[in-house]
Amino acid sequence: MALLGLLKWRVLSKCGSRTNTLNYAVIIQAKIKARDLRGKKKEELLKQLDDLKNELSQLRVAKVTGGAASKLSKIRVVRKSIARVLTVINQTQKENLRKFYKGKKYKPLDLRPKKTRALRRRLNKHEESLRTKKQQRKDLLYSIRKFAVKA
Repeated sequence: MALLGLLKWRVLSKCGSRTNTLNYAVIIQAKIKARDLRGKKKEELLKQLDDLKNELSQLRVAKVTGGAASKLSKIRVVRKSIARVLTVINQTQKENLRKFYKGKKYKPLDLRPKKTRALRRRLNKHEESLRTKKQQRKDLLYSIRKFAVKA
C-alpha cells in the first residue's frame, strides 16, 4: 500500500485510564500534503477521510480520559488533515463539473463568473455590436468623411 509509505504510519498503543484497563491502538501519521492527495481516486480519498475522522474521535476520547500531551497536540494536525482531504475532494468535483459544462449554453450559477451585478446584466460584445437595418443604412450613407485642410 503506497499510502503507508507516503504517510509514515506509526502505531502507538496506549493503556487506558486508571478506571479503564482496555488497551487500544491510536494510528498517528505525518502531515498530509495536498499534492499527494490530488493524484488519488475519490474512493481512496473517502476512505482516508473516514480513517482520519475515526482517529480524531479516538484522540478526543483520549483528551477526555486524560491522554498524553502528544495526543492533544495531534488533534489540530488531524483536523487540518481532514480539511485538506475535504478541500481536495470539493476542488476535483468542481473541476470535473467545469469540464462537463465547458462549451454548453447554460451553466450552474456557481460555475458562472461572479463579477458584479451590473456587469452580469450588461450586453455582451456581440450584442453591443449588432445594428438595425436602418442604422446600417445610415452608417453607410453618412459615414465619417476623410479630408485634410491644405495650409
